[in-house]
Amino acid sequence: MSLTMYQASIPAFVRMLGNLSAILDKAAAHAEAKKIDPAVFVNARLAPDMFPLSRQVQIATDMVKGCAARLAGIEVPHYEDNETTFAELQARIDKTKAFMQSVNASQIDGSEERPITLKFGSRELSFLGQPYLLDFVLPNFHFHLSMTYAILRHNGVEIGKKDYVGDY
Repeated sequence: MSLTMYQASIPAFVRMLGNLSAILDKAAAHAEAKKIDPAVFVNARLAPDMFPLSRQVQIATDMVKGCAARLAGIEVPHYEDNETTFAELQARIDKTKAFMQSVNASQIDGSEERPITLKFGSRELSFLGQPYLLDFVLPNFHFHLSMTYAILRHNGVEIGKKDYVGDY
């Protein structure tokens, strides 16, 4: 049996967002236990020219909600990108998971050849559905998840590979 576009996207995205949520819970608990202002973590970055943790989470959720919507041929939900606390980031993750769970397999399956166009200022990228998912969304999603993990790990939060990949 072949892997469908839905199977390759929504369940994996929802699972990884759950792992991201658990990582942020550990970061919040760490901040409380060590009496560190949580804003230190939310605003932390690995390098001066990189986005802070808050933006990493925003981009990760934007990647998957946009993917689900574009593959399903529906409007992409718009979020304000104004989260400044762990609670607000968790709410964004929950909202993203709820949206993705509202998209069903019949909306996404068969989207391998669906034209997808993204605009970044004056730049435009065009894909077909399958390369969009496999070559653009998946690497970008995991990059921003990894950066969130790395920022927290770098700042002393006790997380490991199992936190990133989750339980099997």
